[in-house]
Amino acid sequence: MKLRSMEEKISYRLFLMGFLGLLFTAALCIFVFHKAFTAQAWTGLEQEAELVSAGYEMTDQQPQELTHFVTEDLRITLISQDGSVLFESATDQPMENHLSRPEIKQAISDGVGKDIRDSQTMGYETYYYAVLLPTGEILRVAQDAETIWSIYDSSIPAIVLSCVALMMAAAILAGLLTKALVQPVLDMTEDLDHIQENVPYKELIPFAESIHSDRILRENNEKMRQEFTANVSHELKTPLTSISGYAELIETGIAKPEDVQGFAQKIHVEATRMLQLVNDILQLSKLDSASETGNTPAMEVVDLLDVAKECVERQKLNARRAYISLSYLGESAPVRGSRDLLDELCQNLCDNAIRYNRPGGKVQITTACSRDGHCTLTVADNGIGIPKEAQSSVFERFYRVDKSRSKATGGTGLGLAIVKHIARIHGARIKLESQVDEGTTITVTFPTAD
Repeated sequence: MKLRSMEEKISYRLFLMGFLGLLFTAALCIFVFHKAFTAQAWTGLEQEAELVSAGYEMTDQQPQELTHFVTEDLRITLISQDGSVLFESATDQPMENHLSRPEIKQAISDGVGKDIRDSQTMGYETYYYAVLLPTGEILRVAQDAETIWSIYDSSIPAIVLSCVALMMAAAILAGLLTKALVQPVLDMTEDLDHIQENVPYKELIPFAESIHSDRILRENNEKMRQEFTANVSHELKTPLTSISGYAELIETGIAKPEDVQGFAQKIHVEATRMLQLVNDILQLSKLDSASETGNTPAMEVVDLLDVAKECVERQKLNARRAYISLSYLGESAPVRGSRDLLDELCQNLCDNAIRYNRPGGKVQITTACSRDGHCTLTVADNGIGIPKEAQSSVFERFYRVDKSRSKATGGTGLGLAIVKHIARIHGARIKLESQVDEGTTITVTFPTAD
């Protein structure tokens, strides 16, 4: 199916409206003209009947006296009470009984009778007006008139020419009006960067805002992709350079036998760090895809207290190595979500709290439920804290407050970005509170479980 342009569609509809308007106007004119014509005809006949009846009463009331009142376009008939024709101006021939005629019946019963009948002459109709005289006789006057259709028949050439001229004018005006309507819209699209400043019609404001927002979103996404690619390249380059360097030393024999074990350990550490980075990137990509397509994972009722218990069990060894005290407390907090994703959210928050802490520090995971049914998972530490100016950026990918500490402890810079995506999938809100050298508290508030 061939698509038509908006200009063609608007022009066609304007032309159609003009055409329908012309037909409606013509029909309305015919109706109004016919009503006025009929009313005028009856008024004229009524006056003629009054004049003839008045004149007839002033004579000897002999039927032949009616001859004086006959004109070229006025026909006069006098009918007796039994329906026989006493006088007929249209012919000298004997006529049938008129008692069955509609106008005669109505005149006998109501005093006045009317009827319209098509005459034998094509294109004409006869108006009959009958009045009951004091003598009991019925005086009828009649007049031929052109029908409304015969009048239009004679005017067909002029009507056709007028319609053609009007339709041509409608087509031209429709084209000009359509161009005047569409051109500002086309001009609006020439500068998409400032589309909101060039909106010609208020109805297009939401459309322009949508395009503007979409462009900003696309530009931001493209910028994020470029930054992400650059960051990934940089993050992978460092461990690969170390691995390549140590491996080359071992391969060429430059490394002393007693140093080989140390180099191998460093290669293993860098490879583990690189593997963790790749795993985080894949997980982040999977979460991005789920957010964009709306394909959320299978949801079930999960108790955040159980999530906190398991997290503490898994992170015990990690905390012990960093000389950190790790604990949990709280109450049962059921939420609707993915158990695997909620485990990962808690693990990443706990891992960050341990990594950015000091020996002898504390990390505590707390679960709670409010009266309105909203449940929270809180991870608090008394570590190095986050500066005020950096708190709005910590959930960005590869953002690190202390880069040297993060690299030294094996951080990838993607943990909190993953936390943000998991919270978004669950419809949860994240609140961060932190003071430098005092610690950080991150609270995730989940919606009420169904």
